[in-house]
Amino acid sequence: MYDTFIGLEIHIQLLTKTKVFCGCSNNYGDEPNTNVCPVCLGYPGTLPILNTDALFMAYQVVGALKCKRAEAAIFERKNYFYPDMPKNYQISQFADPVGINGEVIFPFQGEEHRVRIHDVHLEEDAGKMIHAGDMSLLDYNRAGTPLLEIVTEPDLRSGEETEAFLRYFRTLVRTIGVSRGNMEEGNLRCDANISINTHGAGLGTKVELKNINSSRFVRLALEYEKERQIGIVEAGGSVDQETRLWNENKDITVVMRRKEESKDYRYFPEPDLPPYRPGEDFFRRVVESLPELPLDRQKRMEAAFSLTDEQASYLCEEKARADYFETAVAAGTEAQHLYFWMSGDLAALVNKSGTPLEESRLSPEKLATVLRLLDNGEIHGPIAKKMVALLFEEEHDPEGLIAERGWKALDDTSKILPVVKRAVDANPSAAEQLKQGETKVLGFFMGQVMKETGGRADPETAKALITSYVKGEIV
Repeated sequence: MYDTFIGLEIHIQLLTKTKVFCGCSNNYGDEPNTNVCPVCLGYPGTLPILNTDALFMAYQVVGALKCKRAEAAIFERKNYFYPDMPKNYQISQFADPVGINGEVIFPFQGEEHRVRIHDVHLEEDAGKMIHAGDMSLLDYNRAGTPLLEIVTEPDLRSGEETEAFLRYFRTLVRTIGVSRGNMEEGNLRCDANISINTHGAGLGTKVELKNINSSRFVRLALEYEKERQIGIVEAGGSVDQETRLWNENKDITVVMRRKEESKDYRYFPEPDLPPYRPGEDFFRRVVESLPELPLDRQKRMEAAFSLTDEQASYLCEEKARADYFETAVAAGTEAQHLYFWMSGDLAALVNKSGTPLEESRLSPEKLATVLRLLDNGEIHGPIAKKMVALLFEEEHDPEGLIAERGWKALDDTSKILPVVKRAVDANPSAAEQLKQGETKVLGFFMGQVMKETGGRADPETAKALITSYVKGEIV
C-alpha cells in the first residue's frame, strides 16, 4: 500500500488596471508589445514603483487563506537569464512573502478537507514566447503584470481531491474579485509536485509536473504519474527527481529535466524598492473588503434555504450566481422552485447566449415575479418559459407582458374541451393507442393542445379532458 503526497504551486494574475511596478495597462491580450514602457522592458536607469492596488489584492488573498501576514512588503531580485524576462531578473519575494502558514478548507466528497498554505508572495510575470517554425516571437505585454504565487504543503492525496481543491480555489479568488481564475486563459496556472512512498514512510522522491492548463488535466496528470511511480517502485527501481510535462494528446507525462538540484537564483534585496509598510488603515480596509467566503456561504445557504450540498455548491460556484439567488428569494420566490429554474432553463439560456445571468435583462426581481405568477396559477409552465426567455433578452414588465401578449392562463373547461376534441378527432390511431393504455401518447396530445392554445391551457385540466374524451366519458 502506498501513500501519495501532492503539493501545488499556483499562480494567479491579479485584476489590476496597471502592471505591478509601472503604469502600463494590465491587458496583455492587446496587440503584442503595445503595453510596454522602459520600466517593464528593463531599460537602464528606470525605477519601479509599487502598485498598491496589487498589494491590496495580495493581502486580500492572504486574509482569505488565513495566513499570517507580513507587516511590510519586501521585494527581492530573482536572477535568471531567459528571453521572456528583459531585465534578466524578476522582482519577486523570497525571504519575506506577504503571507505564510495559512490554510484552505474545501468540500470534497461530502466532507471538509484541509490544505495548509506554505506561503503567498507577490511578483511580476514574465513576457510570453510564441514559437513559430524555426523562430520564437516575444510579446512583452505580460511582462510586469502582477502575479501572486501560492505554495501549498503536500497535503493532497489524489488527483480527484486536487481537482476539487483547484475548483474551490478558483471560486475563492473569483469571489474575492482579485482574478478571473481561468486556467484555460492562463490567468490561473498550476504546477504540481507529487511523490509516493510505502504507507507510513513519509514523503518520497518529488516529481514536478508542468504544462497543465485545466483542473481536469491536473487530475489526469497526477493519476498517471502516481501509477507510473508505483510501477517503478514495484519493479524494484527508484523514482528520479525530475520535472515532467503533461502531454494532453497522449494522456502521459514526459521528461523535461532530470535530477534537478534546487536552483540558485541568487536572490538579493531589490535595491530600487524599499520595504513598503501599508499601515493599520490599509489592513483594516483589506479585512472589511473580504466577502463571505464560498464554503461559509454554501453552509449558510444550505441551512437557510433547505438546499442540498450539491445545490448550494452549484449556486456558490459563482458569487454573482449566489447573489442573484438570494436577491430573488428576498423578492418573494420559493428557494427550491428558484433553484430548479436557475440550474435548468436559465443555465441553458446563459450557455446559449454567452451572457452571464447577472448581465441579462432578467433581474432577480423580475424572475421572482414570473415564478410568483406561475405559482399562483396566473400563467402556466410553457408561458413561464417563454416569458423568461424573452425577459432575458428584452426589457419588459412581466405582468404587462402577459396582458400585451394574451398569455393569461386558460383554465376554462368549456374553452379547452373544443381544442381537445379537435386534436383527438384528427388523430384517431393515436387516440386508440391511448385508449389501449399507451400513456406516452398523452404527451403528443398535450403538445397539440398547448400548440393551439399558445401554452395557456392548464396542463392538469387538459390531461383530464383528453383522457376522458378518449374513453368516451365526455362527448
